[in-house]
Amino acid sequence: MGHHHPYLLFSLFFLLLFSTATADDGATILKLANSLTPLPSGWSTKSSTTFCSWQGIRCDSSKSRVTSISLSKLSVSGTLPPEISTLSELQSLSVQGNQLSGDLPSLANLTKLQHIFLDFNNFTSIPPSFFQGLTGLQTFSVGNNVNLSPWQLPTDLAQCTSLTTLTANDCQLYGSIPDVFLSLPSLQNLRLSYNNLTGVLPPSFANSGIQNLWVNNQKFGLTGSVEVIGSMTQLSQVWLHMNRFTGPIPDLTECKTIFDLQLRDNQFTGIVPASLVSLPNLVNVSLSNNKFQGPVPQFPPSVITVKNEGSNKYCAGPGVPCDALVMTLLEIAGGFGYPSTLSDKWDGSDACGWPLITCDVGKKNVVAVNLAKQQFTGIISPSFAKLSSLRSLYLNENNLTGSIPDSLTKLPELETLDVSNNNLSGKIPKFPSSVKLITKPGNPFLGTDVDTGSSSGGTISGPSSGGSSAGSNKILGGVIAGIIVAAVIFIVVLSFVLYKYKKRHPKSGKELKWDGGKAFFKNVVSGGGNGYNVTIALDIQSNGGENSKNIFEGGNVAVPIEFLRQVTDNFHEINIIGRGGFGVVYRGELHDGSKIAVKRMESTVMGNKGMGEFQAEIAVLTKVRHRHLVALLDGNYSVETRLAGTFGYLAPEYAATGRVTSKVDVFAFGVVLMEIITGRKAVDDTRPEEVAHLVTWFRRILTTRENVPKVIDESLNPDEETLATIYTVAELAGHCTARDPYQRPDMGHAVNVLAPLVQQWRPASQQEDLELGADLDTDLPETLRRWQTEEGISMVSDDTSLTQTRSSAPSMSSGFANTFTSNDCR
Repeated sequence: MGHHHPYLLFSLFFLLLFSTATADDGATILKLANSLTPLPSGWSTKSSTTFCSWQGIRCDSSKSRVTSISLSKLSVSGTLPPEISTLSELQSLSVQGNQLSGDLPSLANLTKLQHIFLDFNNFTSIPPSFFQGLTGLQTFSVGNNVNLSPWQLPTDLAQCTSLTTLTANDCQLYGSIPDVFLSLPSLQNLRLSYNNLTGVLPPSFANSGIQNLWVNNQKFGLTGSVEVIGSMTQLSQVWLHMNRFTGPIPDLTECKTIFDLQLRDNQFTGIVPASLVSLPNLVNVSLSNNKFQGPVPQFPPSVITVKNEGSNKYCAGPGVPCDALVMTLLEIAGGFGYPSTLSDKWDGSDACGWPLITCDVGKKNVVAVNLAKQQFTGIISPSFAKLSSLRSLYLNENNLTGSIPDSLTKLPELETLDVSNNNLSGKIPKFPSSVKLITKPGNPFLGTDVDTGSSSGGTISGPSSGGSSAGSNKILGGVIAGIIVAAVIFIVVLSFVLYKYKKRHPKSGKELKWDGGKAFFKNVVSGGGNGYNVTIALDIQSNGGENSKNIFEGGNVAVPIEFLRQVTDNFHEINIIGRGGFGVVYRGELHDGSKIAVKRMESTVMGNKGMGEFQAEIAVLTKVRHRHLVALLDGNYSVETRLAGTFGYLAPEYAATGRVTSKVDVFAFGVVLMEIITGRKAVDDTRPEEVAHLVTWFRRILTTRENVPKVIDESLNPDEETLATIYTVAELAGHCTARDPYQRPDMGHAVNVLAPLVQQWRPASQQEDLELGADLDTDLPETLRRWQTEEGISMVSDDTSLTQTRSSAPSMSSGFANTFTSNDCR
């Protein structure tokens, strides 16, 4: 055979590619033709040889690849075939103004696609991957598709880095607006009106180039502050009406291009700022049906339309100043961020008739202000110093931050100032000896240099744009996440170590021998089925008598207290491995190398009630077999019918049945997460009954996501990035504490959720523990991978992060959501 000429081979290959491309696009257009009724003029359902000349179809110069499909307003019905996803040269798809229905095809990875117009049709669903890889997309419009199944704007939207216009009004959107706008620098028009969006305006709106923002008329309403609007300097038209936004209007000084601002029918409070009134290009504004306070704003004649009626709480008419006392109290409210509760109560122009305010007999001067237990956040306003006749000021049991203003020391009549149970910080001003200053309990940072918040007056500032404060918050968020991950990993690693130890050190049968002295405790156990000897020691300091006798009957070994002192280095604090409700637990090592755990109780803790509860704990532990517990064996006594554990951490099913499962541990772990987030105790008897139980109260908070920032421990003071991780931890805590144990995730799933929140975790101690096989110079994922390889299992992917970790525990039960949302498992 002769050799083929290379040029001929190349030509044949090129022709093959050409004919394949032509056939592919032609076949797709033919599929489209067969799915439309009536057929557009000039189209054919049998042959696609001339498809590039059909009405609304444009092709490239080769007349083989489709670059544009334009069928707008042709009153056609039918569907869009999934084969459209193969039109790799497609730049524009315009089918708006028809009666098209069915599922939208996936257009993922069509990198040349620039414009998509789907609005005013009857489509029924959008594929989840719709926006993946659409890096060239500039315009996307799907508005007025009322038959769409409820859908959410995906985070994949961040891949559309060229997007300038996003129109998705009246199309069954629900959920929160994704915080992806840092990835969309070209976005100018965002229209999401008439949907069911909830939550807050995303922090990444800050400093964006958005000019026209429409999020009005949501079914239940967006919530939270609109502080971020003040940093959107390119805004022209802003429609926020018919939502549930709260707080004051931010400073709009830098938003000079706004000409249309619609704020009506929300829950805005505070004084309408002068920066709004003086916007140079403002033409239309609506403020009706809010809770605005202070004087009615007077707009210049250049503002053509002003709507300002309804439920606002103005204290004086246009051009009429409010009473000085009223304005002072409103300045004070501004320190708290103008809470709605004060707007509701402080109505009208007579401040002496307002609740929480007490005036003297002449009704001219305020003598007492009682704002205790109002759940206020923010700061103590220096404007309190303007109330020159003030005698009593109660601000206790709120969530106030910042410092106590020095100006309060100049109040000549002040007798009592109660700021206890807040989160204040900074220097304590020097008050006259006649003033009773109450700062405790609470305020752990008061008198220190720690800054828990701004000490200036006015409203609370918006999201940080960077700087040292933001950096500190990011570090703090990492520390919190590290603590949480460390807690989870401790449980996982402990289980793994015990399992390995069992395999390497089978039960030796050795017993602790009596070596003289008096035994203070009996019923020491060995073996436990896991290679650890466990000793429970009772250190009763007495001179004999009844208390020096062995406590339990039926045991097999008696251990003298001096022996336990010896093996724990005299109960040295370096050997502390935990603390329980009845004592401190120490690690110890016997002469033969066996490891033991010793729980020590002081006589001052014991008492008759303590002894009974301690016996119940031992009895329960004797019967329990659990992967995360060292087993405790042999007495002949029966398990008492009482709970062993700390109230507030006990899962409902354990309280009802006494059965301990891994899901009981998950519940308790969820409580710990809630404690970290809120800074509150699991059970706090000092609080009202309805909020004393942390789990019950926090799960109610989680039903509305925007409530979470209000209950975060004030000392965290998170920036927006840290707040996003706290949302994740909060949602996990809610799921871990689900009432039904089958709706709680496995601990492995908790690890998967928390691990991505930190890049790397290391123990605080850098001392290597060779016996446990731990190399602290190796990061956590690599260490886990080594252990798993040794045991013949694989929980971690090749990725060096834990973001792809899979739990070796059983998968979640059916019905448990693949992703967390605020309504799952409630």
